[in-house]
Amino acid sequence: MNTRKMAVNFARTALLLAMATACATVDSDAEAGSSTGKVNVQVVPGVYRFDVGDFHMTALSDGTVAQDVHKIASNTSQAELDGALYRGYLTNPVEASINVVLIQAGPRLVLVDTGAGELFGPGNGGKLLSALTAAGVRPQQITDILITHIHSDHSGGLVVDGKISFPNAILHLGKPDVDFFLDPANSAKTGYDIHYFNEAIKTVKPYADAGKVRAFSSTTEVLPGITASLHPGHTPGTAFYVAESRGEKITFIGDIVHFGAVQFPNPNVTVVYDLDTKAAAAVRTQQFQIFSQQRMLVAAPHLPFPGIGHVRAEPGGSFAWVPIEYTNRQAK
Repeated sequence: MNTRKMAVNFARTALLLAMATACATVDSDAEAGSSTGKVNVQVVPGVYRFDVGDFHMTALSDGTVAQDVHKIASNTSQAELDGALYRGYLTNPVEASINVVLIQAGPRLVLVDTGAGELFGPGNGGKLLSALTAAGVRPQQITDILITHIHSDHSGGLVVDGKISFPNAILHLGKPDVDFFLDPANSAKTGYDIHYFNEAIKTVKPYADAGKVRAFSSTTEVLPGITASLHPGHTPGTAFYVAESRGEKITFIGDIVHFGAVQFPNPNVTVVYDLDTKAAAAVRTQQFQIFSQQRMLVAAPHLPFPGIGHVRAEPGGSFAWVPIEYTNRQAK
């Protein structure tokens, strides 16, 4: 299937799914004899299309999950957190998105991260496969998966019901994460919670056992036009992926930011998920500066869906998030 036909199929499938849902809802209301005039709106899978050069990209929502900022944020105070949330018109807990991006790169279909799968329990994440269906893609069609780091909400979707979700995919990820998380002894050595290691063995190890893991130890082109680099801090092998085509590029930044309303104003705020909080804060501050200077388009897994936008420098060493311009029309 050529790229133009596949792009059209993405849009057509999503439209048909939305229409079918709407029709079912109307019919249900009519049968019930509803006279309230209210519409029972159904939530359909999150799918958002955009292009970067010749790369056709589709942001997919794996759902959202509530996060207690008071318990998760560190190197800060409750007063600072509450003030930042207030300025952002938010209250605690904060609803964090779990975003995945599908890249159509010529004949290859590439996922960046896989969401939480079953690891967060019912109602929290686990919507990736339905979002893929809405985008007109079957799991068997995925050729490559780029994992930004081994945490449950990024690698959890690799295995569902005890089976590999993407049987034809090669897994690309940082070797330091593979070495760290697939050895449970590192939990006792570092004090990092054992559940991270158990989940890694459950989701990543089946691909390793099947010979489907391609780990990298330094900056490398993992696929044509897509380069990986290591930025340790959040995890030992946290990776960025830069996709570049025809002078346009996007950087997939993984978890260098969790709470935009808090960490853009103060990049020194860390989270309990960070293995090395000082390194994580340093990476965040450095990269925010680079992204703002270069006007880089970035993809952030936990910012509000679709999580695509730019970082803008503000006075006093703070930053702000500028979401991508919304479009809703057929690309030429």
